[in-house]
Amino acid sequence: MKEKNPTSFDIAYLAGVSQSTVSRALRDSPLVNKETREKVQQIARELNYKVDKNARNLRMQKTKTLALLLCEDKGPGNLLINPFFLSMLGSITRAASERGYDLLVSFQQYSEDWHADYEFAHRADGIIFLGYGDWIVYQQKIQYLTEVGTHFITWGPVLEGQPGVAIGCNNEQGAYDVITHLIRMGRKHIAFLGDIADRSPEFKARYAGYCRALEDAGIRPQKSLQIGAETSEDEGFNAMENLLASRSQDGLQIDAVFGASDVIAIGAIKALEQAGKIIPDDVAVVGFDDIPISSFTHPPLTTVQQDTFVAGELLVNNLLKMIEGETVQSLSLDAKLIVRRSCGFTG
Repeated sequence: MKEKNPTSFDIAYLAGVSQSTVSRALRDSPLVNKETREKVQQIARELNYKVDKNARNLRMQKTKTLALLLCEDKGPGNLLINPFFLSMLGSITRAASERGYDLLVSFQQYSEDWHADYEFAHRADGIIFLGYGDWIVYQQKIQYLTEVGTHFITWGPVLEGQPGVAIGCNNEQGAYDVITHLIRMGRKHIAFLGDIADRSPEFKARYAGYCRALEDAGIRPQKSLQIGAETSEDEGFNAMENLLASRSQDGLQIDAVFGASDVIAIGAIKALEQAGKIIPDDVAVVGFDDIPISSFTHPPLTTVQQDTFVAGELLVNNLLKMIEGETVQSLSLDAKLIVRRSCGFTG
């Protein structure tokens, strides 16, 4: 016959106290005297009693769960989640676990009504957003979350006046640093592959850093060297092919390419190799994000690193502060230049 698990009623009966006293004693409440608390705890140990987390959370009106929503990236093909976000999952999961929270991970299409779910249905105490699809549409949804008091935090652009709280990377400075490095390596005709429309504010900030670095070096940015691309290898490949075709027609050459993400840069490398170009001898290539595969491309990709470990810790910590009623501010993290052989330098 299966042995019955002890309950708080069993402990209360043996200790000669109420069930509420058992609960307070197990929490080391100052409302329970030391002698009673020690007696209750001793009986709990003898019975191998375990606190029912679900019942406790129900009493506290908390789920002890955070929702992590991965939003799709708009673009062709089957790659709907930026690999950069996948590299953040471990840090976020670890940070949540260390603080006693479970993590509910869900993939969301930007067309769905995720803004009306989760916390309202008591599925989670707060929401972490990774990715946003179309920024203009996303802002409208998180504005609604702000108005109804939902606890949420976003990894993404940190912009003045935006709804909610965000933690992100200093995209402009990161781009400035990598372009400045290319210029120091003697590159002057540098292309930018990435969408710079308002719907893509992070790419737009990286383009601003690209332009600022060129201008500080006395090089006039050429609009013809900017080709739109979403975050996918196919987009990077097609953008590079289009750029090579246009360059052959007007007779101008390029000596470097900046992919607004590592995935775009990897697609550009494939197009350059297919066109018979040697990297970095003919064309240097750099990216942004430092996803794990970037160090294994041929040649290894020079890129800009966003610290995913620190990002994950901050996302969880700040969301929990919001849940507890504390005021939290948006924060932009520094990026780090990672130099590899794709730009002609082995350091």
